[in-house]
Amino acid sequence: MAQWGVTETKMGSHRGVLVQAGFLLICALNASNVCADEPKSTPENTIHVQLAAPVPPQKFPKAPKFFISEVIDRSGNPQPMLVLRAKGGVFLDRQPTQITREAVEQSLKAADLLAADAASADLVLQIYVFHFGLAQGSGLDYFGKVEFSVMVKNLKTEESQQIQAAGTCIANAAVRKKNIQKNVQANIEGALEDAVRNLVRGTQLREAVASLLKGNASGPVAAPGNGMAFEHGDGSGSKNFKSESQTR
Repeated sequence: MAQWGVTETKMGSHRGVLVQAGFLLICALNASNVCADEPKSTPENTIHVQLAAPVPPQKFPKAPKFFISEVIDRSGNPQPMLVLRAKGGVFLDRQPTQITREAVEQSLKAADLLAADAASADLVLQIYVFHFGLAQGSGLDYFGKVEFSVMVKNLKTEESQQIQAAGTCIANAAVRKKNIQKNVQANIEGALEDAVRNLVRGTQLREAVASLLKGNASGPVAAPGNGMAFEHGDGSGSKNFKSESQTR
């Protein structure tokens, strides 16, 4: 009887080992399938996102010089360059932080508001990217979203203010791979342009500049013909208003 008990124990131990080995084999096969389904970046599924043209910044009473010190990824996304996983994947050719830097610098430089370095800048910008790419949509379209915050700092006074900028864009979905990539690229570029416009033409930046450079601020700019120049709340420009007597 004792020998039978030992034999039964050994058989039970063997069964346990077999069950464990089978479980490990299943896990390995599943992991292998997941890796096989994971999209890989290739020249055919990679897109180049950039602004079609610089976004004209708003007009300041005294034009400041900006310098971008850092652009930091705060999205928490382990694959920030993978913007679409389905259909073999769609990848960016550069990190979202680099694309964001290029877009903001391009717009500031076009308006002669970009400083060569921090020492020659009136204000230094540090950008934190929270979202760059596609967000969840209705399933029938691609919902592009770019969101970042900007720390605006006066290095001389050590004062700083944080402002927000975000942009969205919706494009129709597609079936063919080439059309999918085209729509995704157009959608992200639209959201990027919207976010940059929200930054460089927004009231938050205007108020931050006025506050941080208050020692150098000048009064309202006189318009031709003794009219007064007012800047729109969205930073879209200014209009000249004549007095009633001038109109007559």
